[in-house]
This record gives sequence, C-alpha cells and structure tokens, in this order.
Amino acid sequence: MITELGHFALVLALGVALIQAVVPLIGAHKGWENWMALAVPTAILQFLLIAGAFAALTYAFVTSDFSLQLVTMNSHSLKPMLYKVTGVWGNHEGSMLLWVLIVALFGATAALFGANLPPSLKARVLAVQGAIGVAFLAFSLITSNPFLRLAQPPFDGQGLNPLLQDVGLAFHPPFLYLGFVGLSMTFSFAVAALIEGRVDAAWARWVRPWTLAAWIFLTIGIALGAWWAYYELGWGGFWFWDPVENASFMPWLFSAALLHSAIVVEKRESLKSWTVLLAILGFGFSLIGTFITRSGIVTSVHAFSSDPTRGVFILGILAVFVGGALMLYAVRGRAMEARGVFAMVSRESALLLNNILLAVSSIVVFIGTIWPLMAEMFFDRKLSVGAPFFEAAFTPFMVVLAIVLPIGAMLPWKRARLGRSAKPLMGAAVLALSVAALVWAMQSGKSALAPTGMALGAWLISGSIVDLWKRTGRGGVAGRFSRLFKLPRADWGKGLAHSGLGIVFIGISGLLAWQVEDIRVAKIGEPYVVAGYEVTLESVNRIPGPNYISTQAEMSVRRDGREIVRLYPEKRIYPVQAMPTTEAAIANGLWRDLYLVIGDPQDNGGWAVRTFIKPLANWIWAGCIIMALGGLVSLTDRRYRVAAGAARRKSVQKGVAAE
Repeated sequence: MITELGHFALVLALGVALIQAVVPLIGAHKGWENWMALAVPTAILQFLLIAGAFAALTYAFVTSDFSLQLVTMNSHSLKPMLYKVTGVWGNHEGSMLLWVLIVALFGATAALFGANLPPSLKARVLAVQGAIGVAFLAFSLITSNPFLRLAQPPFDGQGLNPLLQDVGLAFHPPFLYLGFVGLSMTFSFAVAALIEGRVDAAWARWVRPWTLAAWIFLTIGIALGAWWAYYELGWGGFWFWDPVENASFMPWLFSAALLHSAIVVEKRESLKSWTVLLAILGFGFSLIGTFITRSGIVTSVHAFSSDPTRGVFILGILAVFVGGALMLYAVRGRAMEARGVFAMVSRESALLLNNILLAVSSIVVFIGTIWPLMAEMFFDRKLSVGAPFFEAAFTPFMVVLAIVLPIGAMLPWKRARLGRSAKPLMGAAVLALSVAALVWAMQSGKSALAPTGMALGAWLISGSIVDLWKRTGRGGVAGRFSRLFKLPRADWGKGLAHSGLGIVFIGISGLLAWQVEDIRVAKIGEPYVVAGYEVTLESVNRIPGPNYISTQAEMSVRRDGREIVRLYPEKRIYPVQAMPTTEAAIANGLWRDLYLVIGDPQDNGGWAVRTFIKPLANWIWAGCIIMALGGLVSLTDRRYRVAAGAARRKSVQKGVAAE
C-alpha cells in the first residue's frame, strides 16, 4: 500500500511540475501577478510529493519488500541497515528518484527564500526549474520506474553491488547530485535572464550563492569518490581519468569559472554574456555526465545503467534544454551589453584569464573522454585515451592557473600596474622558489614533478595569506591583526579555497613523484623490506562477515626494529553476488600512508601482496576539505543575504520617486 502511494505521489508530482513550468511563465509574460504567484506553492508541493515517493521507496528497502523489482535486484535481507538505506540510490532507478527529489528541493528552497527576487524573475526561474522537473520525472516514470511490482516475489533479493557497500561511496552520489542540480538553478537563472533580456549586478548576486553551493557539493562529492577509489579498489590510486570520473570533474571546472565570472558581473557589470553562457554550459555538462553514466556507452565501475533507450531519452533532454537555451542566447545575447570597461592589466582581465583556463581545460577533458566513442562510432576504430594524455594536456592549464591566482587576487579593478600590484607577493615568490630548490636537493631522482608541484602549492598558500594581510590596510601589526578577523567572510573563504587548492597540489605532486610500490609473493613469517619498512605476513584467516566471507591477513610493520603498526588487509567474497572485493589496509599519517593489499594464494604456499608507501596522500583529502570549507565560509557572508533585498528596495524607491 505504501509503495502504491509513493507511485501515485510521483505521478501527481509530474502534473504539479507541469503546472509550475507553464502557468508562472505565462503570468510573467502577461504581467498577471496571480499566475506568477502560483510558482511558489507548486514548487513546494512538487517537493513534498517527491519526498513522499522517496520515503515510500526507502521504506520498501528498509523492510526488504521484495515484491518491488528494484528492491529484489538491489537488496538482501542480510545486508546491513546502512546499505539497505543507501541501496535506495545505489541503482539507476533509485538514483534518478534522488535526482528529481533534489531538483524539487532546490526549487522549493528558491520559492521559500527568494522573497527578495523580483516577481517576474522569480516566476521565470521557478518555471524553468519546473520544466527540468517535468523532463526528469517523465524520464523516471517512463523508462526508470522505481515502483514496478513483481507478480511472484522471491524469498530474498540479489543484493547490492559489493563495491557500493561502503561508507565513502554511500554518500558520494548524493553530494554529486546536489552539485549537479545546484547548477540547474544557475541554468534557470540564466534562461530567466535571457527571457527578460536583463543581466545586472543584482542578478549576479542572486546567482553566486547557488553556484557556490553547487561547487561545494561537487568538491565534496568528487573528493569522496577519489577517497573511495583510493582505499576500496586496492589498486593504490585515487584518480584514473575514468569517463565517469571526468563526468563530475567537468561541471566542477565550469562551476569554478562561473563563480569567478559572476564576481565581475556583480562588481563591474562586465562579462555578462560570458557569464550566462557559462551557466548554460555548466548545467549542460552535468547532463552530459548523466548521459555518460546512464546510457551504456561506457563500461565503468561507476556506471548505473546500460540501457541505450535511456541514453536516447537523456540526449533528448540535453537537446531541448541546452540546445534551446543556446538558441535563446544567440537571439538575446546582444541585449546584455557590458557597461564596465577595463584595461588589459586589471582584476577583470585576471578573472577572465582564470575563466578561459578553467573552461578550456574542461573542454580538453571532454575531448579526451568522448574521443574514443567518436572514433568507434564514425571511424570504426577502438582507441584508448588514458592518464598520459590527460596529464600532458590538462596539467599545463592548472600550472598557469596556479601562477595567476595570487597575482589576480592582488590586482585592483579596472586598471592596474602589474609590477606595483605584484610587489607584495615577492616574499611569497621567494618562498615558493625556496621550496622548489629544497625539494629538488632532497629528492634522489631528477624529476621536476615534485619541485614544481610543491612550489605551486606554496605559492598559492602564501599568496592567499599575503592577500588577506594586504586587505587589513596599513598601520601597526596589532591593529592589522585586529582588522584581519573583521574582514568579510567572502575574503576568508577565498583565501581558504585557494590555500586548499595549494595543499591539493602539494599532495598530488608528492604522491605521484615519491610513492614506492612493491609487488611480491610473501610467505607467512618471512619479513621483507620496502623503503626502510620491514613488513611481515603473520597469518591469513577466514572470517565470516554479515553478508560476506573474508580472507583476512594480519601483517606487522616495523621500522628500526620497532613495531609501528599491525594491519589487516582483506579479500572478501559476497556469496549472493559471487563477487570478490579488495579491502586495503592503510596506516594513515601526516607525511605518508602505509598501504597493504592481500591477493590470491600462490602455488608455493605464499600469498600475493602489494605494498605501497604513499607520501602526502592525506594532504589531498585535507586540501579538498579546506576548499569546501572555504566555499562554506563564503556562503555564510552576510552580503549574500542582504544585498539582493537592498538592490530591490533601491529600485522600488527609484520607481516611486519617478512617479
């Protein structure tokens, strides 16, 4: 009964979304206030209905209702409760229901907290958001209905993919969806602005919080996915340039570009057309990512679906929304003339260069991702584009971006003198070069990867500190320290985000340049040495788990004759799916990780063992956390909450004065 109510609620939500997409749009065009006002209750009602459907599906998973086809194929009575709940979105149909729930959540949030928006703009934004809801609700009900029943329910289910039965991946998809759908809000604002033919500073101030929220969620989601790949898959890496990994990375790059571009619109009313285009492309690449993961065109551990019919449907959504928005952009783009002018050397130019680097690097990733598919489709050739291409083609853009960021933050608006503006950064430059020289002298090899990455990281971190210090003005040290903690939160957030990026640079360069890998057959009781660590396979035991059988190794690690840790790597077999997984054992540290993987038994009585020494691995995750924290600090800046309302009140006052 509950699942039938959930199905009915989903159908009702489609009808409500259709009203939300049509009626307010007509009302905004005709100037009918009652019709425009309908956008708010329909957005809230749509969210409540989809939330009810999602709750009904969750109830079916928690109670192991195997009369539902989706529960039968993705759950099992012996599965731990956490993975029964996360199994709701650990499949195609459930994940699409989560997608439309978040679309409705963002629309309802804009409806409830968008009182400062002009009525016509608010109506159009919610109408576009409602149209997105219509498209994905129709997609879910027509091709991916999560409430399909089985005529003869089985005694038990087939279980969830064992690779998804992990805490890291349990929360990875929701954060990514929050990021993807956050970009749908910026898309709705962009289309609404194109319909009205007006983009101004107030519009940019309204768009920035949504862009920032999307960027924060994408940062957390991508970091969780990389962390999961690092410790769960047992291959020792954190990023493989997998097509599905790239599908989330490309919108992240576009959202970062949009975030910086919106600053120029807000402060100087320049780059209007470019900012609107970035908003369209950001959501467009989110839809491309959805197509990649759900069309069956790629084989990946991350992919949800292999049904080409679903892929065609998503391509239709992509063509209608992104194609329609680009056509509207071509027609109305000239109406968004930039008012502010700026010199070649200025903060506007630095932010524009930042945008170009981020956008072009995203296009490079897109070409590398899609080219093997195009080659097979049009030239009947099977090609593989792997890490060497991406590292060679993508890295130079990031190097230039890292160099530009601290300098651009110091430049004044409109016109600047490069030498004068960059003078405060001389100390940061000397520190970065000193770090590069020190690392070059300390490392045994002659690779430039570690010195370059460390120098860029130090440059970003020290440049952020200098930028914050410069904003305190002049005077005594005590007074400047006092003013330092009174700076706007947006300034602190920017400094944290740029510093977090610097820490990620340091972590990635140290890990890739200095990691040590050892693969061997180890016998019980016989120690072996890797990079100064003495590792001994003490024992191997079979241990039953809640829904798996584990082959668990006990391994001791010594240094200088003293035991520093005992690790327990595992190889698990899930009987229901008859699928093995690798559970790496990791001793985390500030400066290095000890990473052990147990493999299969060998004919001579030993066991295959992989040992990694991974320097600075945790700096990558710490940097991502600091980047997301910086975004969150910026999001709490009071100016995001009051400026839009002030702008609206100012315009109303001008109108009254004119009358």
